[in-house]
Amino acid sequence: MIHYQLRCADGHGFDGWFKDSDAFDKQAKAGFVECPTCGSPKVSRALMAPAIPKKGRPARIKVAPAEAPTPPAPPVPAPPQPQALAGPVPAQLVALLQRVRAEVEQKCEYVGAEFAEEARKIHLGETKARGIYGEASSEEAEALKEEGIDIAQIPWVPRADG
Repeated sequence: MIHYQLRCADGHGFDGWFKDSDAFDKQAKAGFVECPTCGSPKVSRALMAPAIPKKGRPARIKVAPAEAPTPPAPPVPAPPQPQALAGPVPAQLVALLQRVRAEVEQKCEYVGAEFAEEARKIHLGETKARGIYGEASSEEAEALKEEGIDIAQIPWVPRADG
């Protein structure tokens, strides 16, 4: 694995991990590497200091075991939460949550207040399996989890275009 410091065309800095330099090049060329702040696909590697071991010490390389990907659970938007006492939400986090919202709205079906009922039907095989989102009370969400139904609650921020 290679760790790169990256920079978008607007000057936002962030980092990324890639299998090798060819993997970064292919993903960047295909537009799969995006700035988490502004979403720009125009990303390049920034200058980095090389990791050189001290004299007489061998370089330590850690290899993480490969894990099988797990399918994503249908998201459940969380009810509006009060702002944390730590201060405003960082702009990068808001931008990331806006991108998550756009993906959910594009690829999943909105079922509104019927979320818990529809999630149960999917779980029991009574209706077609698909990604859904909607509203559920904390009691409904807890009941779904207790029934072994995998759900995810995500913070629902205003749309990026609104």
